[in-house]
Amino acid sequence: MATNETGIPPLDPALLAIDGAVATITLNRPATFNSIDLSIAKRLEALAAEVEASDDIKVLVIEGAGRAFCAGGDLQTLGAASASDTIAPVVGELLHHYHAFIAALLRMPKIVVASVHGSAAGAGFSLAFMADLCIAAEDARFTPAYAKLGASPDGGGTVGLTAAVGPRRALQIFLTEDHFSAAQAQQWGLIVKVVPSPELKAATRELALRLAQNAPSAISATKRLIQRAPKNSIEHQLDAERDAIIDCMHTDEFRAAIGKFMQKGK
Repeated sequence: MATNETGIPPLDPALLAIDGAVATITLNRPATFNSIDLSIAKRLEALAAEVEASDDIKVLVIEGAGRAFCAGGDLQTLGAASASDTIAPVVGELLHHYHAFIAALLRMPKIVVASVHGSAAGAGFSLAFMADLCIAAEDARFTPAYAKLGASPDGGGTVGLTAAVGPRRALQIFLTEDHFSAAQAQQWGLIVKVVPSPELKAATRELALRLAQNAPSAISATKRLIQRAPKNSIEHQLDAERDAIIDCMHTDEFRAAIGKFMQKGK
């Protein structure tokens, strides 16, 4: 591993821990409030690919180290690119890797849970709501940030937010809201639970373990059906539901579960 000028190995910008059926990706640039630069974007892309390829993982938790979840794009990177007129190549490469990470979260047949404390701004704001579910500490602060910088959203924010609250509310949030609290996010249906800050890790684990009790086939099929519902005609969606439930019923998990119910009825 390379070392910096002090001789201390640099921090890995993102970490992966696997505990049974639950994987946790930790954004690990606490000195910059876990802002997104090229190093973390590349690392997140690689970690997401590892999680996606695992048949044993059912739930992926995304959290931030230090005092924040994620403060968005790295302003030093963006400022330097703006000053040197290299926005297109620099931001293009950064988003090539970061958006590959986001696409994997959407595509993978696992439930993705964002566990948010402190600031979730810009790309971090988008990440919080691009996840399938979001749980937050009472101190969480959600800041769209894009409009103040004269920029449009990235990181899948227009996908996750619009799916959760609809186009009108999404426009309101991105263009008129400076920031809002976890309580407000819960009121808008953006997060599943708000907990005191010291309880966030335990509450996140409890949620992840509860989700992981579901069969992989049920998780995958349910996520896929819900994602496609707004785009499908009712006929196509009903056909997809038919095909998915038949596939699920061919699994060992279904046979075991239905067997238990049949035994209870005797």
